[in-house]
Amino acid sequence: MASSTSPDEDPKDYEDKHVHEVYEQIASHFSSTRYKPWPIVERFLQKLPSGSIGLDVGCGNGKYLAVNPDVFIVASDRSKNLVKIASQRPAHSSVIADNLALPHPSSSFDFAISIAVVHHLSSHTRRVQAIAAILEILRPTPEPQQGRLNLQNAQGKALIYVWALEQKTSRRGWDEGDQQDVMVPWVMRQWGNDPSHENSRTFHRYYHLYRQGELESDVVEAGGRVLQSGYEKDNWWAVAVR
Repeated sequence: MASSTSPDEDPKDYEDKHVHEVYEQIASHFSSTRYKPWPIVERFLQKLPSGSIGLDVGCGNGKYLAVNPDVFIVASDRSKNLVKIASQRPAHSSVIADNLALPHPSSSFDFAISIAVVHHLSSHTRRVQAIAAILEILRPTPEPQQGRLNLQNAQGKALIYVWALEQKTSRRGWDEGDQQDVMVPWVMRQWGNDPSHENSRTFHRYYHLYRQGELESDVVEAGGRVLQSGYEKDNWWAVAVR
């Protein structure tokens, strides 16, 4: 069961303790539960032009790297243990990097994905900064001389996913009016030499649950433009350009 929280210490220290240190410890177990691409992410990647070069910010175990063999993705994550797992996937590159300090030149990527990452930043300012950092590494998209800007004529575009507050039909049961800053448990079960004896350890990860419209607002505040947005299975998502 998730518990409410209101981070009041230094945001970086708070995230180190309640996000980064946790993922370092649960990396292998976490990876074993993350293998199926989410439909909208899969569709976004499959529709990219052949030869596109992109960045997966917060790649986790790299499960999206093989979705489209005709594009090249740099896998980036703050967790060295998850990057180690992602680096085992062939034909792609991986790097340890913080979302707020991406080590890439401005305007250097055709696309980016950030799947279930930004919600781990513990303040509004840092979440907007994280989105701005993603947009900064994308090739800028000028306004078209004719017609409207859309997914087809956009140049550098990012798909961003965050957990939604509105999850009343899920096992978590959150909904509008509930606390947006929560601690979510991760239970890691382990078995020793005796298969009948189970040991378990519970870790708690910080999440900011996004309410409807909040992600789009953060994208605009970060200097981006929203091309598409929507809701998919307890998540809000948006496709954005610079």
